[in-house]
Amino acid sequence: MSDETMSSGYARRVGERLRLVRKQKRLSLQAVEATSDQEFKASVLGAYERGERSISVPRLQRLAEFYNVPVDQLLPRDVNGALTAMGSSSSTVRPVSSSDDRPRPEANGRVTIDLTRLESVQAPEKDLLRRYLGMIQVQRQDFNGRVLTIRAEDIRAIGCLFDTTADGMRHRLDDLSLRADA
Repeated sequence: MSDETMSSGYARRVGERLRLVRKQKRLSLQAVEATSDQEFKASVLGAYERGERSISVPRLQRLAEFYNVPVDQLLPRDVNGALTAMGSSSSTVRPVSSSDDRPRPEANGRVTIDLTRLESVQAPEKDLLRRYLGMIQVQRQDFNGRVLTIRAEDIRAIGCLFDTTADGMRHRLDDLSLRADA
């Protein structure tokens, strides 16, 4: 396989990841252009997403900042979720999960956190919560940026971080107005 063929295949897979994250953020190409003050032109971003144009590392880093995701989340993955190298034969891209695909919280102990409200919280828990929830987002590849549903085990773990029970943590999330499902 020639270097050019490998490079174009990799650019296509990077583009698929770029498109998946953009769509998960519910942004059109035109919305990215407008919101970024035309830093990312719709036509150029579209060419990246179609694999017609390779994105440089500095542009990839800047786009990751714009989307508010870790840069490695914009790189292709194999079927096991591991990052793929440019010469890798795997062309399967694991889709980024969407909050619309996840089961809705019921009596199963799940809690839906409103991530947009977390940014305005003025409480000592904010930074630790943001880091923990960010870790969950990376693990699940869930970057919709609006809400995040966490499991009962996560509530217990967060409660332990704050020296409280799972119920105590749920109440604290209510007090902070962070529960979208309350």
